[in-house]
Amino acid sequence: QILLEESGGGLVQAGDSLKLSCVASGGTLGNYNMAWFRQGPGKERRLVAVMSASGRDTHYADSVKGRFTISRNDAKTTLYLEMNTLKPEDTAVYFCAVERARGGGSYSLMDYSYDYWGMGTDVTVSA
Repeated sequence: QILLEESGGGLVQAGDSLKLSCVASGGTLGNYNMAWFRQGPGKERRLVAVMSASGRDTHYADSVKGRFTISRNDAKTTLYLEMNTLKPEDTAVYFCAVERARGGGSYSLMDYSYDYWGMGTDVTVSA
């Protein structure tokens, strides 16, 4: 079983940057697609970014394209989300999640497809 733990959240001002980390234990992430989701106040949980198990493919929500970058370390034990030019609308609890790799390098954009989740880290962006 994969255990995931996020860190790096906090209270920042609009325009600032944060880098979130998600450390995996109980296994490596080499056979998993990896994603960040977020859930804002009163909102549904939505995908922010996903990286395929191979690391070759990524996908971002339109709202974060050009500002956020998903990455992982070479050992495939830690997932990152670098967030730049933060906006108040980025305020949310951020979750990392992993999905067993599918054939053909595809990945899901839907939270119900993901097998393991962290507890989340709070990000608050003040205006």
